[in-house]
Amino acid sequence: MTTTAEQLSATTLLRFATAGSVDDGKSTLVGRLLHDSKSVLTDQLEAVEQVSLSRGQEAPDLALLTDGLRAEREQGITIDVAYRYFATARRRFILADTPGHVQYTRNMVTGASTAELAVVLVDARNGVVEQTRRHAAVAALLRVPHVVLAVNKMDLVDYAETVFAAIAEEFTAYAASLGVPEITAIPISALAGDNVVEPSAHMDWYGGPTVLEHLETVPVSHDLTACHARFPVQYVIRPQTAEHPDYRGYAGQIAAGVFRVGEAVSVLPSGRTTTITGIDALGESVDIAWAPQSVTLRLADDIDISRGDLIAPAADVPPVTRDVEATVCHVADQPLSVGQRVLLKHTTRTVKAIVKDIPSRLTLDDLSQHPAPGQLVANDIGRVVVRTAEPLALDTYADSRRTGSFLLIDPADGTTLSAGMAGTAFAAGAEPVVADDDAEWDF
Repeated sequence: MTTTAEQLSATTLLRFATAGSVDDGKSTLVGRLLHDSKSVLTDQLEAVEQVSLSRGQEAPDLALLTDGLRAEREQGITIDVAYRYFATARRRFILADTPGHVQYTRNMVTGASTAELAVVLVDARNGVVEQTRRHAAVAALLRVPHVVLAVNKMDLVDYAETVFAAIAEEFTAYAASLGVPEITAIPISALAGDNVVEPSAHMDWYGGPTVLEHLETVPVSHDLTACHARFPVQYVIRPQTAEHPDYRGYAGQIAAGVFRVGEAVSVLPSGRTTTITGIDALGESVDIAWAPQSVTLRLADDIDISRGDLIAPAADVPPVTRDVEATVCHVADQPLSVGQRVLLKHTTRTVKAIVKDIPSRLTLDDLSQHPAPGQLVANDIGRVVVRTAEPLALDTYADSRRTGSFLLIDPADGTTLSAGMAGTAFAAGAEPVVADDDAEWDF
């Protein structure tokens, strides 16, 4: 007989994030999804029912299943990212319920950075608003491969097909202009449960999947073996014991791709070339290893390698540069300014850097570029040019979400300032012109 644990181990995992404007019903949708898929514990549901009754509500407020902070419940909004884990017979899920207010756009970046799918909610009465465009732009910047438009509160517009069709057409055109590869529109009522887990009896004109059905069946690939092979060195192992007097291994997690014994590799940023003579995984020697395994590589030559170096196939190395052009989402309360000295953290490597230029800030209502803003403030999305003190082996974010991303950090207190994505901003559309470098800021 197959156990529940065996069933879950055989299913795939989908990471997805929800986003939308304030009062669009994100938390209610998540609560309905958890409740109707039987993913809520009895004591959790009883606690929600008690709080709802104390407020004079006859039915349980399912939004309380995710809005756990006291301030969230008092204001009726989501402030922080709420992570929920649940499973059905077909798939396991990690859900990030992200805030809708413009003040917390940076929290959406956190929640969607590892997501394979984003659910963007729209109030059927209001249609596509500026914050809807902002969330679509963030999903496009983060290269989220699947976007679901959930047109919520259809019960408040008499389940009108024309209302849904107009909103779906407007959003699809906007998201497609950003280069979002796949957009699925679903009309729902999170409060009533229409098309969330069960098909709606009020919208017989809609023949597509429910939200849960789409989440269970959307194709996702966790196969990182087809990506460019990258191995950031995390730790150098030198036991120097009687048993292992000459052992030298380089430990870390394979970020992407496959490594094999006998393969020629380059060590970056030095560019030295050598051969893999051994791979140790879980205390045993293996001939092949792939992402995201944590392994130790042994090399033929004693090359000067330390934490932060990157090992890649000799025939497929990323470019090494000290001039990083990227799109960033600024997440700190303090602004990011031209000339500011920062730390740039890329995989396991952290180097000193300076902000050479901020060529533009993105205006999300029409996707225009506001030139030379001088600085970025919290929740701004803009282009930056950063000069590093040491060379970096950096992929473009379009090629690799793992090795094309980085953080800008305040060297004074370690605060994360911006989340960066190297290379072009969107999969489609014109890029802003980058201003000439100012020689005054050379290292």
